[in-house]
Amino acid sequence: MNIAAPGPAVSAAPFDTGRLDRLMEEAGIDVLLATSKHNTQYLLGGYRFIFFSAMDAIGHSRYLPVVVYEKGRPDHAAFVANKMESGEHHNHPFWTPAFHPETWGSLDAANRAIEHVKKIGRAGARIGIEPAFLPSDAYRLLAERLDGARLVDATPMMERMRALKAPHELEQLRTASELITQSMMATIATAREGTTKAEIIERLRREETNRGLQFEYCLLTLGSSHNRASSDQAWRKGEVMSIDSGGNFRGYIGDLCRMGVLGEPDAELEDLLGEIEAVQQAAFSKVRAGARGGELIAAGEKVLKASKVAAFTDFFAHGMGLITHEAPFLMTNHPVAYEGVDAERPLEANMVISVETTMLHPTRGFIKLEDTLAVTAGGYEMFGEIGRGWNRGGVA
Repeated sequence: MNIAAPGPAVSAAPFDTGRLDRLMEEAGIDVLLATSKHNTQYLLGGYRFIFFSAMDAIGHSRYLPVVVYEKGRPDHAAFVANKMESGEHHNHPFWTPAFHPETWGSLDAANRAIEHVKKIGRAGARIGIEPAFLPSDAYRLLAERLDGARLVDATPMMERMRALKAPHELEQLRTASELITQSMMATIATAREGTTKAEIIERLRREETNRGLQFEYCLLTLGSSHNRASSDQAWRKGEVMSIDSGGNFRGYIGDLCRMGVLGEPDAELEDLLGEIEAVQQAAFSKVRAGARGGELIAAGEKVLKASKVAAFTDFFAHGMGLITHEAPFLMTNHPVAYEGVDAERPLEANMVISVETTMLHPTRGFIKLEDTLAVTAGGYEMFGEIGRGWNRGGVA
């Protein structure tokens, strides 16, 4: 087997190889085998195969992309791909010197990755894998055929790698956020009395798709209900709408929440949204490079604790990027089950954070703001900032 398949010329790695080498050294990893969609996309500079964008299953197995990267040797890197991806390589060559478009299933992919690792002389090395994104049949094959190798969990190392966004990644996240809020504003404006939750969600899906997003989800409430699932519930005069959506732009996730009202917001609604805004602004005020990650959590929680709505309101913040919850991890088991390992670490420029405050009011319903911030040296930049007040329904 040749290390480099013949084809178009390749270019330099689309990420900071020096940073990846340092993180691999710290994690005790010699060779990385990335198998998740998000990490293979990251290591390939944004590429994701459209044929398996919605589902991985095919025949009796599944699509399993593998990016092989040896610490300090980008010239030994390889992309193990599906057979159909040879056309992708012809049109837009992958940067990896080796390209193996010879697989249909997980065992095919694992075999090709093993052969490449042996070819570069690292069969007995410390091999970094992604346990949550490596099928059991592929894992068993790696363990059997890479005799003497030590399989190491590379998940935390890759989380650290992705935490600092490159300029093009920040632009993708900005675009995703802006397109989502634009879609929300259009959806709220066209919804009117009698429009159902199912109809509103479908309208948002079309608005996002027409703007170039891949629609992922919409969590929607109307009126006093706290149920965010799709249904035939209809919007009524004077009721609120909470519209929370995730949309994907070239692999990067926008995740925001905005509020609508059918009619004019009364004084109580203005006051309730103001309570949420106070918590959000308190957290925002602590976001800057060098500040301890837990400072923004403490600031938001302090204002919320003193609020008259504290008994039925929650505050949360998490990292954003290729997935909806990634580094920095600022809170423990709240609500997603992971440890807040970054609470005591300083924030760094080009990290991206989602900040959200959620109120489950006993009579007025689900009231929430969720915003996306990019950390800068002097503070932060907000993405998709429009529509943070009460947006009127039925005005289009």
